[in-house]
Amino acid sequence: MNDQPNRNRTERMLQWFSYTHLPVNLQPVSAAFGVLAQEMCETIAPGPERTAGLRKLLEAKDCMVRAMLEARQGVTGGGE
Repeated sequence: MNDQPNRNRTERMLQWFSYTHLPVNLQPVSAAFGVLAQEMCETIAPGPERTAGLRKLLEAKDCMVRAMLEARQGVTGGGE
């Protein structure tokens, strides 16, 4: 079976784990997710579940970066 379409999707997704454009204080949080995403791509064969996992990891990374932004701005989260 040709896994090229899955490989292309993964490569496109990995671009969203870049972090050098972020302020220095946000880079470590984002970088940790980027490292994990890369490790998962090296460890797990391409397929729909890996793609879904990367998508969820990306969502988690975005949430954590926003949490860092809120902490920096002194915003407290509601409902926690």
